[in-house]
Amino acid sequence: MHGEPPNFPDQETLEKELSDYLTKKYGYRIKVISPMMATENSGEPGQNVPKTGGISNIRFDMKPEELEAYLDRYVIRQDESKAVLATKVCTHYNRIRYLNGMTRFGSQPMVGRIKNNILLIGPTGVGKTYLVKLIAQKLGVPFVKGDATKFSETGYVGGDVEDLVRELVIQANEDIELAEHGIIYIDEIDKIASSQHLVGPDVSRTGVQRALLKPMEETEVDLKVPHDPVSQMQAIEHFRKTGKRERRAVNTKNILFIMSGAFNGLAEIIKKRIQRQEIGFGAQVQSRDNDMRFLKNVKAEDLIEFGFESEFVGRLPVVAVLEPLEVGDLLDILKNPNNPIINAKKEDFRSYGIDIRFEEESLGIIAERAFLEKTGARGLVSVLERVVLPFEKKLPSSQIRHFAVTADIVRNPESELERLLNGSPETNFEIYRNLVEKEKAAVRENVLKVRKEFAENYPLIFNPDRTELVINHHVKTGIAAEAVFAEVRSLYEQVRTFESEFYEKHGFKIHFNEQALNEILSEALAGNESAADICDRISVDYDYGFRLISDRSGNNQFVIPREAVVDHQKYLDELIRESYKQYPLRPGELTKER
Repeated sequence: MHGEPPNFPDQETLEKELSDYLTKKYGYRIKVISPMMATENSGEPGQNVPKTGGISNIRFDMKPEELEAYLDRYVIRQDESKAVLATKVCTHYNRIRYLNGMTRFGSQPMVGRIKNNILLIGPTGVGKTYLVKLIAQKLGVPFVKGDATKFSETGYVGGDVEDLVRELVIQANEDIELAEHGIIYIDEIDKIASSQHLVGPDVSRTGVQRALLKPMEETEVDLKVPHDPVSQMQAIEHFRKTGKRERRAVNTKNILFIMSGAFNGLAEIIKKRIQRQEIGFGAQVQSRDNDMRFLKNVKAEDLIEFGFESEFVGRLPVVAVLEPLEVGDLLDILKNPNNPIINAKKEDFRSYGIDIRFEEESLGIIAERAFLEKTGARGLVSVLERVVLPFEKKLPSSQIRHFAVTADIVRNPESELERLLNGSPETNFEIYRNLVEKEKAAVRENVLKVRKEFAENYPLIFNPDRTELVINHHVKTGIAAEAVFAEVRSLYEQVRTFESEFYEKHGFKIHFNEQALNEILSEALAGNESAADICDRISVDYDYGFRLISDRSGNNQFVIPREAVVDHQKYLDELIRESYKQYPLRPGELTKER
């Protein structure tokens, strides 16, 4: 009685906990909303209105190991660089979350705080851009890529270096707050390094470096610029409506800048520095094959000697070096179920209704040829296109809808195409069928890893049968397993919602059993109907049929089997017939019913 009162949760916390509990218990999304939360925002201070979209979707709390594990599923090799990127990017966003929480105590931002801007060093085609795009996608932040070779001191495609910040707002759908937490990626940054001879183009390169200094740290970028007619028209329209001049600006304090480049010649600078530090005859002579080992020892002084201003280098405190790809790495990329190269080609053929698969031996030949092109993973695309282009042209006009790329096809595409079109395609189809089964087995482990996260939150939804449904759809369509799991969850919720609404509307409690539910989910994934549409279609006569049965038996609860989904009219007819057999008409009742 006289102790401290219990620490009772506030309204928002209580509603969230109740919603989470009911969702886990019943398997589909339930949200508890109080009348206060449901009212529209009148602008009165203190009114608690839930925020959706925009910055609320950013993963500010992601842990480095979680992001690194995500990158491991998509990017081959580059373990050290993935670890550096995952750690520093997660720290950047977790620190934003932490500092935002401190502002309520009146805490002021630390003077001289250094942002975790990152410099990536590595040859072309090793996955620098791909890594950054994956990170932005996983975190839920807008992403913009620029090319440093197009910068100048006075303009970037008609504007200046701040245009990348403005482009970030466009990518954020004009949500300035979201844009202020985005990622700007600038490639070929090594091309704006000067050679220390401040004449000609070197003056411009140095100017570009200086123009980047403020945005990389913190500055206000005005969205209204003289050379942009759209922003000018928006400003005029705003002034016409309000009579006030609007100043829309983006603060770059929390925008993460990631720079990258091949940095040809940097290894030689590092090598000379290291060898100068070695004493007398103990100095080792290194070959160009060891360039990568030298690059991993890069220091700020090496970048300054390469041609960067010390202030510019100081705003890139984090450096990661990516390794060149060998033949085995290129083959691993092609074999990775998440790789965009093979999946994109599968999409090309699926657009014609053709399912294409690749033998491992054929992928090995493609990897060997791509390695000889010396363009990293980009070589895989060009080699693959040369192999399959004749088939992409001819097969859509044929009856062939399943196609396996074999080693013979890679070696002799023209002759194999002729044999496939004019001969018997059964042999190729048998190879195709075996490849599909192997692919299911190969992706199973990866899909089960993804399932774990969903099953922990929705244990009633993701049983083994529905996991198999996800695997089949993932292999068939190439859609990411995460996306398929999310879609299955949404379809499941539609079915359970339909059951609730049917009871409210007609007074009959219905429940689709597991087999019926799986059939609905399978049909919805395979076709263009939602689960709700399928339920509406198959239940068109349920009210009438259930009422006939209920009048005879008094039963108002029905478990719907798979047969009701496959042929709903036949199911209902048989159900009514069985009801009348069990509860036959009594003498005089037929006349009464008439």
